Amino acid sequence: MTKKRSFFLIFILLLSSISIFVDADAHSMFNSGEKFEAGFRVQVATLPEFPEIGEPSQFLVRVTEGFDYEEVDRFRMGIKIYYNEELIDTIPPRSIEGSHWDLDYVWKNSGNHIVKVDLYDIGENQIVVTYTFNMGTQNPFGYIFFIAISIGALFLAVTVGYVYYTKKIKLGTR
Repeated sequence: MTKKRSFFLIFILLLSSISIFVDADAHSMFNSGEKFEAGFRVQVATLPEFPEIGEPSQFLVRVTEGFDYEEVDRFRMGIKIYYNEELIDTIPPRSIEGSHWDLDYVWKNSGNHIVKVDLYDIGENQIVVTYTFNMGTQNPFGYIFFIAISIGALFLAVTVGYVYYTKKIKLGTR
């Protein structure tokens, strides 16, 4: 019974250590959001997930129509970016062919931004619908948080391994 448990524990530790090296995006991005208004759903995200100040990043925009989320053939959109309730940047309206718009952008301020996306010429009345999203940026020191979490997980694995193997060695010497 002890051998089965030890193989199971080793298997779990190996599986968790392999997950450090495998790139998988099972969760939605932190800097993403979607709103459904006037029969259209607008999804916005940033790439990378946490844009750095002064480094190139992208806005990823997708527009779908109806409750079936059918991709639109074309749309017209503009973006306004606010920081501390002040308008800091405007991307003029553009006509986009297809349902995706990947826009290069460089963030200038660290912290939360309000991004207002205007979808033009919507519906029969040709109205403008504004979708509001909260986006965040970080400076290069933000990675210290992720490194600290990784080091803590590594120390936990080493501690559990040490306790387990010293217990096994003591039981084997009796």
